[in-house]
Amino acid sequence: MYKSELARLAGVSANTFRRYLNTRRDVLARMGVSPRAQTLPPKAVKFIVEDYCIDLPEKFQ
Repeated sequence: MYKSELARLAGVSANTFRRYLNTRRDVLARMGVSPRAQTLPPKAVKFIVEDYCIDLPEKFQ
């Protein structure tokens, strides 16, 4: 899933979402996510969705 998709689902701008991700950089790095990555692996998406309280549509679950 793209970071921009998650930002849209969270109802925030891409810049706001990027700042949030920077606060979780150490956790995401342990999952193998680069700060410059545009797409996120399922494990990282699950963490972000739970941490940021994002409701995913059925097609993404």
